[in-house]
Amino acid sequence: MTPLALSVACRASDRTRALFDGSVAIEGCAASVVDLDPEEAFFRAFRHAEFDVSELSLSSTMMAVDRGSCPYVAIPAFVSRAFRHSAIYIRTDRGIRAPADLKGRLVGIPEYQVTAAVWVRGILEDEYGVKPSELRWRSGGMEEPGRHEKLRFTPPAGVEMLPIAPGATLAAMLKAGEIDALVAPRPPSCFREAAPHVGRLFPDFRTVEREWFARTGIFPIMHVIGVRRTLVDRHPWLPASVYKAFLRAKQACIPKLFDLNALHVSLPWVVAEAEATRAVMGADFWPYGVDTSRKTLDAVARYSHAQGLTSRVLAAEDLFAATTIETVKV
Repeated sequence: MTPLALSVACRASDRTRALFDGSVAIEGCAASVVDLDPEEAFFRAFRHAEFDVSELSLSSTMMAVDRGSCPYVAIPAFVSRAFRHSAIYIRTDRGIRAPADLKGRLVGIPEYQVTAAVWVRGILEDEYGVKPSELRWRSGGMEEPGRHEKLRFTPPAGVEMLPIAPGATLAAMLKAGEIDALVAPRPPSCFREAAPHVGRLFPDFRTVEREWFARTGIFPIMHVIGVRRTLVDRHPWLPASVYKAFLRAKQACIPKLFDLNALHVSLPWVVAEAEATRAVMGADFWPYGVDTSRKTLDAVARYSHAQGLTSRVLAAEDLFAATTIETVKV
């Protein structure tokens, strides 16, 4: 069989490195892998479906599947996961000490549909009784003006969401005190630069997140991998082959975290951190596949529907290729 030429777009990380260096191949394919920041990959995938295989926002994927317009078939290779208590940045001079203090405040957000924001809103409501409608949302670019929702979206009744002024950025607004808080998957420049009166709502976020995981068993999923739907129609074997490759790439990176001989990551105590994480989260602390992450998938699907992003609570079976949900066992 002549190898199928594939274009693949995803962030280069330890979990995908083997796909970039060729030590893991996609069966039956000749893949050209491009390293893109997630925001660029998402934009190009959902606006123009440029790549055969692409890293995708889980939230936007759920929205597109719900609308019957997703150009990609998702596979449960969760290349990005992150706890998100750390994603809430605040003005420390506004009397914001606890989640309840966010009520009535102006809160910036890159896009309402950003997966990190879905998780933050769900956690704020579930854990602290703070509803999305009790915050006043302002959307726009973090560091560059002109960002808009990837998929068109009308906020649900009772939710105030307005775009920031043309030419404005959320990071600059937080620094200047023009918004009270910011929910974002990456730290704004004003936080990285230690601007006065800019901090996190949960300064000791690691402790809060570990306690939350111990209670819920949820490790939030941010991104999935998608295979172009028209290709899947022609090559039904493709999702399973792509999934196997991403799974093997992830499995190849984990032992390196525990290698003390020559550290693979530029952190002095990375092995101690890996051992501590394994003690808390188990041997497979970064799981791929539906069965090992169903509780997490159920939670984000519930949040997406409650926040008006999807018209129903999507099941995992609605999202992922059937050939990647049930796989062969030997």
